[in-house]
Amino acid sequence: MRRLFTAVAALLAVVGLAPAAAAAPDITAALAKIPGLTVVKEDPAPAGYRFFELTFTQPADHRHPGAGTFQQRFTLLHRDFSAPTVAFTSGYNVSTAPNRSEPTQIVNGNQLSMEYRYFTPSRPQPENWAKQLTIWQAAADEHRAVQAFKAIYPGKWLATGGSKGGMTATYFRRFFPDDVDATIPYVAPNDVIDPVDVYNRFLSRVGNDPACRDNLKAIQRDALKRRDELGAIAAADAAKRGLTFSIVGSADKSLEISVIDSYFAFWQYQTQADCATVPKAGAPAAEVYAWYEKVESLNTYSDQDLEPFIPYYYQAAAQLGSPEAYDGYLRDLLRYPGADQPKTFVPSSVRIPRFDYLAMPDVDFWVKSRGTRLLFVYGSNDPWGAEPFELGFGSRDSYRYYVQGGNHGSKIAQLAPADAAAATATVRRWAGLPATSALTARSAPAGFPDFDADLTLSERPPL
Repeated sequence: MRRLFTAVAALLAVVGLAPAAAAAPDITAALAKIPGLTVVKEDPAPAGYRFFELTFTQPADHRHPGAGTFQQRFTLLHRDFSAPTVAFTSGYNVSTAPNRSEPTQIVNGNQLSMEYRYFTPSRPQPENWAKQLTIWQAAADEHRAVQAFKAIYPGKWLATGGSKGGMTATYFRRFFPDDVDATIPYVAPNDVIDPVDVYNRFLSRVGNDPACRDNLKAIQRDALKRRDELGAIAAADAAKRGLTFSIVGSADKSLEISVIDSYFAFWQYQTQADCATVPKAGAPAAEVYAWYEKVESLNTYSDQDLEPFIPYYYQAAAQLGSPEAYDGYLRDLLRYPGADQPKTFVPSSVRIPRFDYLAMPDVDFWVKSRGTRLLFVYGSNDPWGAEPFELGFGSRDSYRYYVQGGNHGSKIAQLAPADAAAATATVRRWAGLPATSALTARSAPAGFPDFDADLTLSERPPL
């Protein structure tokens, strides 16, 4: 029968009647079959890719699915149905540009990017912050999304994210450990016991240049001594931009907290080499103000700048925890001691529940006792890495790497060559791919300058 079929097929081919090869499935048709998914629009993408903005219907409360729904924003960068797929979240808003996270570059895969619930417009109505905005609810969002998209992407799946996104990827894996094959969290803090901090000890020793640390502290003291002079510049800028300060209470309070945070923010976003840019105490006020604009704007805590990040500050005050303020050497100059904490940045209209002291220890214990195929990347000078995730007695096929001198944008590509090669090979192995060079793994189509943009520092969120 096989020979007869072959002969008949050959004859049909001669007369032009041979059946055509099966056409590759169309991504738009595939997306249309996913229940609850809406294609908002298709945007330009590099050659070989298609990029979509999507919404996905999610329960407002996964524990009570009948209690209403909301539309969660996604984006999809599609390359091939058979390629690995990376579930990415920043932990904040979703970017509507077709960027690729580093794991997506390494495996040359598809990328499903998700907006974190309560970051507008992905917010349920009516709001119920205490029940709806928890790490478990967000993990359940990602679980439903990954399960839905597995219908069209049956290959290997990885989860990733940077900073709060790295935390989110870890929490997702803790609650739904079998949804993805591996997780690659970047610069993810792990504040296990919130009242017990080592952040200040880390900040007192960060880097290897004591003079840099001294200069940063000196310009902070200088700014607080000249707060009226700098405050006048900040007020003019606030008036020009239409900024208000009702959440924190006053522009002066915002300025003071910004000055306190500037030391932390410098090491978060800058490198030690940038110490050369720190103004000397007594420098012209315009020069000092301009430096703060690059490091930590003195109007950082305006209502308008806070509004996009209120869900983060709420979670920090309710479950995630936060660093203690590094301000002991400034106490004699402070007008609002104790104000630099998450609840200060949450409007009084949003009630913050009693802090959940079990949430972070639970995740931490899971990583140490049952975590499998986890790869953490940190920067050695990043303050958020002062309390990192640690592997433990039960961790399997898991790794932790440090970029020496790295900040909050640390990536696998910045590791020492041997570590970068090992980490890249591990990610590819988890994705079912052969090892390859780091350069080849990250090659991208030409003519799309933001395609390989870093997603960790997008919008410069607080975490």
